[in-house]
Amino acid sequence: MAPLFVFPQKLQALEKDDEEEYQGNRLFVQNAIDIARFRPSELEEFVKGVSFDLSDKELYCIEEQDVFDRVYSLVRGFSSLAPSCKFILAESLRSNLSVLLPNVDSLVRVSQVQDDDETPTLDRVTSYRNAFKIYSFFLLHIILTEESNTGSSNNAKVIASSRKKQPVNSWNWESQRGRMLNLIANSLEINLSLLFGSADPDENYLSFIVKNTFSMFEKATLLKDSETKDALCHIIGACATKYHYTEQSSASIMHLLHKYDFVVTHMADAVAFAEKKYADGTLACSLIREIGRTNPKSYVKDTAGAENIGRFLVELADRLPKLVSTNIGLLIPHFGGESYKIRNALVGVLGKLVAKAFKDVEGEVSAKSIRLQTKQAMLEILLERCRDVSAYTRSRVLQVWAELCEEHSVSIGLWNEVASVAAGRLEDKSAIVRKSALNLLIMMLQHNPFGPQLRIASFQATLEQYKKKLNELEPVKLTEGMTDGVPSDNDSINGEGEVDNGNAEEVTNYQPESLTDSLAHTEQEIASQDSSVPDVGNVEQTRALVASLEAGLKFSECIAATMPTLLQLMASSSATDVENTILLLMRCRQFQIDGAEACLRKMLPLVFSQDKSIYEAVENAFVTIYIRKSPVETAKNLLNLAIDSNVGDQAALEFIVGALVSKGDISSIAISALWDFFCFNVNGTTAEQCRGALAIICMAAKSSSAILGSHLQDIIDIGFGRWAKVDPLLARTACIAIQRLSNEDKKKLVLSNGSRIFGILESLITGFGLPDNIWYAAADKAIDALYILHPTPETLAADLVKKSLSSVFDGTRGDALQNDIASGNSIVLSSIQVVKLSRYLFVASHVAMNQLAYIESCVRKIQKQKGNKGKVDSEGTENAETQKDNGINAELGLVASEDAVLDTLAERAEKEIVSGSYSEKNLIGECALFLSKLCRNFVLMQKYPILQASAMLALCRFMIIDAKFCDENLQLLFTVVENAPSEIVRSNCTIALGDLAVRFPNLLEPWTENMYARLKDPSVSVRKNAVLVLSHLILNDMMKVKGYINEMAVRVEDKDERISNLAKLFFHELSKKGSNPIYNLLPDILGKLSTQDLQKVSFCNIMQFLIGSIKKDKQMESLVEKLCNRFSGVTDVLQWENISYCLSQLSFTEKGVKKLIESFKTYEHALSEDSVMDHFRNIINKGKKFAKPELKVCIEEFEEKLNKFHMEKKEQEVTARNAEIHRQKVGNMEGFVMAGNNGEESAESDIAEGVSDSEVINTPVEAQTESSNDESTSKLVEPEESSGACSEVTEQEEETEIQSQRDNKKGASRSRVKKSNMKDVKVTLSATTQKVTRLRKKVEE
Repeated sequence: MAPLFVFPQKLQALEKDDEEEYQGNRLFVQNAIDIARFRPSELEEFVKGVSFDLSDKELYCIEEQDVFDRVYSLVRGFSSLAPSCKFILAESLRSNLSVLLPNVDSLVRVSQVQDDDETPTLDRVTSYRNAFKIYSFFLLHIILTEESNTGSSNNAKVIASSRKKQPVNSWNWESQRGRMLNLIANSLEINLSLLFGSADPDENYLSFIVKNTFSMFEKATLLKDSETKDALCHIIGACATKYHYTEQSSASIMHLLHKYDFVVTHMADAVAFAEKKYADGTLACSLIREIGRTNPKSYVKDTAGAENIGRFLVELADRLPKLVSTNIGLLIPHFGGESYKIRNALVGVLGKLVAKAFKDVEGEVSAKSIRLQTKQAMLEILLERCRDVSAYTRSRVLQVWAELCEEHSVSIGLWNEVASVAAGRLEDKSAIVRKSALNLLIMMLQHNPFGPQLRIASFQATLEQYKKKLNELEPVKLTEGMTDGVPSDNDSINGEGEVDNGNAEEVTNYQPESLTDSLAHTEQEIASQDSSVPDVGNVEQTRALVASLEAGLKFSECIAATMPTLLQLMASSSATDVENTILLLMRCRQFQIDGAEACLRKMLPLVFSQDKSIYEAVENAFVTIYIRKSPVETAKNLLNLAIDSNVGDQAALEFIVGALVSKGDISSIAISALWDFFCFNVNGTTAEQCRGALAIICMAAKSSSAILGSHLQDIIDIGFGRWAKVDPLLARTACIAIQRLSNEDKKKLVLSNGSRIFGILESLITGFGLPDNIWYAAADKAIDALYILHPTPETLAADLVKKSLSSVFDGTRGDALQNDIASGNSIVLSSIQVVKLSRYLFVASHVAMNQLAYIESCVRKIQKQKGNKGKVDSEGTENAETQKDNGINAELGLVASEDAVLDTLAERAEKEIVSGSYSEKNLIGECALFLSKLCRNFVLMQKYPILQASAMLALCRFMIIDAKFCDENLQLLFTVVENAPSEIVRSNCTIALGDLAVRFPNLLEPWTENMYARLKDPSVSVRKNAVLVLSHLILNDMMKVKGYINEMAVRVEDKDERISNLAKLFFHELSKKGSNPIYNLLPDILGKLSTQDLQKVSFCNIMQFLIGSIKKDKQMESLVEKLCNRFSGVTDVLQWENISYCLSQLSFTEKGVKKLIESFKTYEHALSEDSVMDHFRNIINKGKKFAKPELKVCIEEFEEKLNKFHMEKKEQEVTARNAEIHRQKVGNMEGFVMAGNNGEESAESDIAEGVSDSEVINTPVEAQTESSNDESTSKLVEPEESSGACSEVTEQEEETEIQSQRDNKKGASRSRVKKSNMKDVKVTLSATTQKVTRLRKKVEE
């Protein structure tokens, strides 16, 4: 019988040590051969000889000493073998082991036959066991050797060579490795109990197999081969489950999970394989127990391990949901741990279990009930975790709910509760939570069980009808199912208003078809008002449908109620908020949620966002909703948008339409459809739709001006024809279309229809065919069109002004009326005169503005022509003489003089618009003089607010044109902007101030304070415009940030939300400029806000917002020093509180804390206030969170110093207050004694002596005032035999003195000097009290 083979710890342990005495019958290497001395040919022959012996002899010939020694020698030097030799050796060992495994069954049969003589069988079993161990050991060692060599060498070469077509006997390690490991895994499936004599194999064998298998799991590249990975999982599963190697395997798995993140899914596969292969979840349960009993605090430090463990649990729950559900109680306590990653994982686990663990409906009723209760408990935990302290966990919970909705694992009864939670999370402070909440609502809409239409009106109508139907069926059922008023057990609604479990499935299964069908017929039912509804069956089915309809109605109302929140999210600074909100609104629109369409309109201004992702989201949504239709539908959608949009939306619409036309998303066919609507070629087109179509075409023409050229005649005929009377705004839109024509089309229009179009425009401006509210907008665009089309617009414009003037001051009363108005006389104007005068002022001022723009355009044309000429000259097209002349001109400075002449001419032309009347008659100048006098006639202006609005608007335009006129009328403008009763006038003037500040900054600079004063205007519109104007001026560096910026800061807490948001936006943008100007402005803002009458909450909100915009640590550290210095010289307690609050809002660094400690002297006098101390305590708590050990000691010492100083200051205050009280009491006592003495002085001389003695009180009282404290004063109340006045004072101050006694117990010990002083005071007071008592008795006698 051959010696026994025992698994060694390493290969070299098989070599026998001659120095040690060999004990036991063990197989060792007797004669190891050094194969390194063989030549390649000799080595190959040697390998082939070993292979021949292995294949020719018995399977267990490997235990023969000679064969064993030779195989050992080759395995030891395996890395030095040639690839062909490696293949031969490995294949021989592998094939022998594969043949050996089936022979174990034959051993069983032989042992059963030869029961009489067991010795040969036992010998054979021993040989088989030896051979089994040796083959397994050598194969595993070959795998480990080759893997270590492969890992250290270049893997790319191995992979590249393996892709080529290999010979039959070539060495392809990847395939060989998988075959070897599979063979070892299969070897664990045979009846090893016969080989090893017990149910469990040899401990050394198992430990060797398991240890090396787990070591291979540490290589990520090895696990990428599916065959290898499956074999390793098989080995682990078999050892841990079949051979009860569970504890050791669990420990190894936990070690790998904590150390490597790439093993998570593979370990989950191994554990799942063990459970499914052997129907034994011991390994999984052991791991869950191990994770469950781990201290939750350990996961806080090991974040990587916590994440890996969490992922493993989720993967395990996905593969073994039922097993995990039975052991979930072991993991639930970890919800109370601090590691959010573990909580995230447990949330994911619960999601997997809810979706997969409870699908099996078989089993007893009791077991089914338990499963339902378990599921309900898991759902309640998921709902509760939506309020987790960690944003990551809240986000993960919402993601899990979205997955459950997608898998239809959320019942109707729970649907609305989940929707309500998701709607609430839309206002979460964390962006990732809001994103998950938006995605959850999108998923809930997409997979909702209530139908494709979720309009509230439809649900209400259908629900009302089926409720009536149910009421008709109910009486019959109630009489059958009730006895003495008690509901029967079969009723589907329990006492708490919930659907019983027995009928829950019926509701769920029945509802979708019936509800969808009923909603499909809703509109027909409403139209016909027929009381009959489709019959859905018996009472239970009708009741189930009613419950479903109620749930659907509640869901629709819940989603519709989120619209205001979604509007706020579209204005969020987070791009993900905006993108996901738009996606949700699109989904809401698809399901016809109330308010979704209106909210989507609000997204249009977002096209101006600088964030590319937001713009793309808006553009994609716009294309999806309005463009991806048939051309006619696209045209109709766009024109409806143009009709319903306000000014801001129209600007956004113009931008996005222009972009889509450039891209080709709005096709030429859609443009043709718009022309059909404009030309009334589509039946049922209204004048409003005609205008909308032309507006969209004008927007498209901004990108492609040729669009308008094909319908010039239609624009004139329809735009200014009879349809303009039906929709007056059509004429204005036609004027815009004329302005958007290409240069060629403009010339063509002037040549073909010039006189007609100018006549139409003139009649539009001077006529009275349009109502007042539309005439101004139309005349504005008509004058613009005249200046664009006419070759000499100033002549035609002069005629317009004259005609408008003559309509006001024509006739016998014209001059007199003009003189009365100019002289400031109180006159009465008719409504027609007011309208005509207002229009005249508008025309004159707008012509003046266009004339200014026309002069500037002419200057640009001349400069452009000169530039083109210079470019041509530089290319060498001019002759030599011209070049010589130009050179001489350049030397003489004539070229520069030409530019100067041009500038002078332009400046003179601009001045002549308004100021020409000072030297000679000027049409506009005369109007300006008259206008200035008119605006000063305040009596007339207050009488006619409409006239004042037009007059001030015209005055502001003239001021913008001419600097001299502006300077003369600035005082008037600010007087009106402050005192005008009309908020429209004040708003217009406020906007004009911004334009004036841009054009004449030096003139407006002295009036800066008055401009800021508009921020305090009582009108919301004036304040809003003031914020906009000042924001524009400051952010574009047109106005310096001066000492009045605190007024803008106050607007952060404006009552109007839009103004508040605009102010916040201003400071947000200001913080991006340079080195953040807010840092320098903050101390000044703090000082000025502290002196204003602001509520405490408003002040705190403003300063918190401003401090939050400062991000740099250096600026924060410098602010600490600046704010501490502001304590110096401040005696106001309110300012102390404000400064300390601002300090508490800073983000402290280590340097900041040190600066605060160093500046103690600056604020020590303010520490007596409790509110100030509270803010300093907040600072200390902040500092402790990030402080290093050394700094933490300093902070703690600083805290002790603050507390000590605070208590001392409090004691000093109490002492001073009590001393003052005592002084007043003693004064009252003296006064009473003196009065008694004077009354009885003539009768009794001994009383006079007592009175004179009492005057000694003064000296000890003064001493007491200097050295008293709360302890001494608390004892001054003890004598009760004082006079009435004295006792009265004592009663009033009793409460204060008792409090001082309590404070004394907490204070520090008193000095000996203070104690001696207190004794003197007590003795003196006691003597005084006795004298007063004696005096009172004598007086009474």
